[in-house]
Amino acid sequence: MEKYALLICVACIVFTVFVGKIFSSPLKKVLKFILNSVMGVGLIWITNLIGANFNFHIGLNWYTIIATGLLGVPGVILMIILKVFV
Repeated sequence: MEKYALLICVACIVFTVFVGKIFSSPLKKVLKFILNSVMGVGLIWITNLIGANFNFHIGLNWYTIIATGLLGVPGVILMIILKVFV
């Protein structure tokens, strides 16, 4: 039994590393999406705070949060440009 203990221990370690690699990649993407969303909401809030003096407002809703989550800071800049020209 002792000669198989080392083999079982190594197999468990390999399995744990393999499963960890599988789940870490989607988790990183989700965390990046959440970070981009939080930064985007902050930038939209600052834009609305400064834009209040110029009668400029970007709605803060699920669509803008998802857009900034996917695109990040360029998504906020894109929304500002679209609001100015449209």
